[in-house]
Amino acid sequence: MESLSPGRWRGLKATSVEGNVFTILAFDQRGVYRRMLPEGVPYNDAVALKAQIVTALAPHTSAVLLDATYGLTPAMSMTGKAGLIMSLEKSGYSGDSTYRGLEFQDGWSVEKIKRMGASAVKMMVYYHPDTDELAEQLEEIVRKVTIECHAYDLPLFLEPMSYSLDAAVAKESAEYAKTRPYVVRETARRLSALGPDVIKLEFPIDVAFNSDEAEWRRECEAVSEACVAPWVLLSAGVSFETFEKQVEVACQSGASGFLAGRAVWQEAIKMSPEERVPFLATVAPERLHRLTEITMKNAKPWTDFYSAPLPEDGWYQSYEAMPAK
Repeated sequence: MESLSPGRWRGLKATSVEGNVFTILAFDQRGVYRRMLPEGVPYNDAVALKAQIVTALAPHTSAVLLDATYGLTPAMSMTGKAGLIMSLEKSGYSGDSTYRGLEFQDGWSVEKIKRMGASAVKMMVYYHPDTDELAEQLEEIVRKVTIECHAYDLPLFLEPMSYSLDAAVAKESAEYAKTRPYVVRETARRLSALGPDVIKLEFPIDVAFNSDEAEWRRECEAVSEACVAPWVLLSAGVSFETFEKQVEVACQSGASGFLAGRAVWQEAIKMSPEERVPFLATVAPERLHRLTEITMKNAKPWTDFYSAPLPEDGWYQSYEAMPAK
């Protein structure tokens, strides 16, 4: 069991609930968020809407994941009871749809995430284990970012997103669904070994093509066996009802919680202000409460992977300083 530094331990504590499991709200969407909004919505209005949703839901979650583009005002409006995770990467990817590279947001860094008081860093990377040289390049980036986050005493939440390597085969197709368990499992195995503190993963089964919950459970257990770090389930835009069942199966099979976005709040974007207020006061919080109840009952604590630092007298004298500018 790895002994964490004080900052990484506190960062994971700040983003989890009692029982050391994660019940996190994701709202770091940028391109997807813009496409959900009516065309021509001004930047300040997009910020204000995100802040309204975050302010309403942060008290019902262990942490909120936000972005640099729209996230400052929402972050400043959050309750102090919820941890703050900030995305590092630029929205989208470089290269074509079958060979996706990683880009970082200009003017944004791990250092700035630390300085703004965030509890943790999140980095999303499009990744397929069968891309050979590209996979190796991305793995090296993950190593470097992990080292940098740990140098600033911040935990890293790593989010690998799978994709099809064949332009003629959509990720949402039955053909791709056959490969999805292998891709998610092998991705968990390879990337968790690089040192990130938590892995944010897709459900390993495309439930649109497979309703066998026994097989869901077997594949989630296989992911847990392959992953040497705690993993949490992302919602990937599925309906709340689908995600609720996925969270239950994943947590019963070794996951440490959820990091849910659109499954919780997506309807609010299209609503009128008069409709949105009661939705954010009742429906969305109730969704988080149901997911939290499932997680606290079933999920594997992240403390099964990590232990707290055990200081000796004068421990602070050898405590590493943050990197020099």
